[in-house]
Amino acid sequence: MTDNTAAPTDQTPEDPTPREQNPAQTRCGIIAVVGAPNAGKSTLVNRLAGSKVSIVSPKPQTTRFRIRAVVMHGAAQLVLADTPGIFAPRRRLDRAMVAAAWESTQDADLALLVVDARAGLTEALQSILSVLKRSRAPVWLVLNKTDLIDTKKLLPLTAALNEQIQFAETLMVSAESGDGVDRMLDMMAAHVPYGPYLFPEDDLSDLPDRMLAAEIVREQILRQTHQEVPHHTTVETEQWEERRDGSVRIDCTIYVGRATQKAILIGDGGAKVKDIGRRARTELEKLLERRVHLFLNVKERQGWDEERARIRAIGLEDIG
Repeated sequence: MTDNTAAPTDQTPEDPTPREQNPAQTRCGIIAVVGAPNAGKSTLVNRLAGSKVSIVSPKPQTTRFRIRAVVMHGAAQLVLADTPGIFAPRRRLDRAMVAAAWESTQDADLALLVVDARAGLTEALQSILSVLKRSRAPVWLVLNKTDLIDTKKLLPLTAALNEQIQFAETLMVSAESGDGVDRMLDMMAAHVPYGPYLFPEDDLSDLPDRMLAAEIVREQILRQTHQEVPHHTTVETEQWEERRDGSVRIDCTIYVGRATQKAILIGDGGAKVKDIGRRARTELEKLLERRVHLFLNVKERQGWDEERARIRAIGLEDIG
């Protein structure tokens, strides 16, 4: 027999719903994080999130697709869309990456333009500014890496950039050290509109575990290889097997464009790919909080960055 009696509750008429269900008490907004390659967007998003949600490396064009990080700050949920660096595209993959970055600004409540303060007003940044002028969302200027530049140079740079666009706010931060990040969080939380949360409060990202595994492997490729190899490589998770002991077996395939790149990735006697796998497994065990059995396979696939299937597999929309 089913008991249909309502469960007792300690809520009063003055407090009819929990905070997260009352759009009059909570704020939520989508914030697009855009900028030129190597501006420090992913490092900033990770710092704001207080956890690793995007891979980082010293090399440009590390992020290839949009990743949403979910940040709770007081009664506000900030959905940060970390985007690929915007550059002049040549390959089908490049065009899909740039399109993903610009698409993020279309449905955003706020756009953050992250600028490497050391690089200043570059040609690539000038191109971005020309498009951002048409943004429907307010645009904030975020000068990053300010701890690495003489402060006397910041005001002229700020003035030069504000001549291009009238930014709603200008912030000076260091994503690496965390300087200015707390104030930035306070300001964003106060800016986003009132409304219900888009994600559960304990979510960190909308990135599926299978794609997380592939990205962590690719991060180690970026860090452990040089020259053209990292940018002509993609990683796909082919198999994800949950084991009875609580561990997981992950099989990833690394695609490269040429036989020489495959040889570099594998290394003498398989040493390089073993090192990449060991480092990626250690990182995944921290993120997944359980034991990981990681197996890597390297395949040569010429022209993979022009294949629609490969582009869709890494989470991008093929725009031709």
